[in-house]
Amino acid sequence: MQKTAETGPDDLIDVTHLLDDPYAGYAALRDAGPVHRVAGPDGQPAWLVTRYEDVRRGLSDPRLSLDKRHAGGGYRGFSLPPALDANLLNMDPPDHTRVRRLVAKAFTPARVEKLREPVRRLADGLLDAVAESGRTDLIASYAGPLPIVVICDLLGVPERDRPDFRSWTDALITPDPARPEQTKQAVGAMLRYYTGLIAAKRTAPGDDLLSDLIMVRDGGTDGTADGGTDTGTGGGAPPDADGDRLTEDELTSLAFLLLFAGYENTVHLIGNSVLALLDHPERLTALRADPAELGTAVEEFARYDGPVALAIRRFPVEDVEIGGVRVPRGETVLLSLASANRDPHRFPDAGTLDPDRDAAGHLMFGHGIHYCLGAALARMETETALAALISRFPGLRLDVPRDGLRFRRTLRARGLISLPVAW
Repeated sequence: MQKTAETGPDDLIDVTHLLDDPYAGYAALRDAGPVHRVAGPDGQPAWLVTRYEDVRRGLSDPRLSLDKRHAGGGYRGFSLPPALDANLLNMDPPDHTRVRRLVAKAFTPARVEKLREPVRRLADGLLDAVAESGRTDLIASYAGPLPIVVICDLLGVPERDRPDFRSWTDALITPDPARPEQTKQAVGAMLRYYTGLIAAKRTAPGDDLLSDLIMVRDGGTDGTADGGTDTGTGGGAPPDADGDRLTEDELTSLAFLLLFAGYENTVHLIGNSVLALLDHPERLTALRADPAELGTAVEEFARYDGPVALAIRRFPVEDVEIGGVRVPRGETVLLSLASANRDPHRFPDAGTLDPDRDAAGHLMFGHGIHYCLGAALARMETETALAALISRFPGLRLDVPRDGLRFRRTLRARGLISLPVAW
């Protein structure tokens, strides 16, 4: 029987079994209790919250801080230099409110919708490149390149630099235990790159979001102020009457977060969604016949097997009670989005993929003030990528045995290393 938090603070549950069969493991944890004292992703102690209502409340509870200054020990997440760490994932209001407001205009549903046709052209071009071969690794040739091109175009990252960025990001997402220096080298390379890119755009601004944010940092305007015409793809807000600004570290950290999150999560949402359809060919046939239903289906894919397993760690600013369990101030709280989205008390028959289900309320993109800034963009990219793929290749199928597929070995995220398919 699983030990629960009530058995004592020194009894840490080993949750590495979640790497092999996460949904069965989370089901057992939910049944055993709402909150468990576990060894976190780095082996340090944390409190794991598993049930939907508790997770949802925790995501919007102001007593659960994202600011590492409130951490009293345990799991703290990525160890990054200050110039990359001053981002929205480490902020509470009022700083979080200020920084988010300065970038949020770039990711409104209306602005994202304008990108749909360019994204479809990109998707069609990527499929053109592999069509003759009759087979491909869909992660390497399609799910990976598409979101990185989109977010890099939005931010103004030159095409020549994008392969380096992918390799750095992969080193952070899935560190190699045999090469611990690789992660440190990737962080250093990314910091140097962002610093150089910002300096270059200060000298020669472009028609992109990063140039807009540099103007915010330096006190200029971006064409959206004083009734001006918004001609850019960015849309960062200019300084307002309250004097909102970004610090230099906030600017660099924001560029890092937008590129990192905009790439990783969408890659795996596309890959996991394709796999879900290949596992349920009757659903694939139905969506191919009625692609207008893809928007609803993407919500179900995000609920059923989303790429974000754990929300960013939180630290109570006072003793809190979660699911009847007392969690002391300063300890680490991990809210399991993967477990919450499979909670049968919120989603009946939660282990069944049902693209016709009303999956509204799923927590893959979070909840509350920290709701994912790029959710609309990720949805649109996934819907567009799936529409292009299933219409282009009606004979799409796995090109390896199903048990030959491998997911990245991390508790934080769930994504395929590769997805070999044929048609």
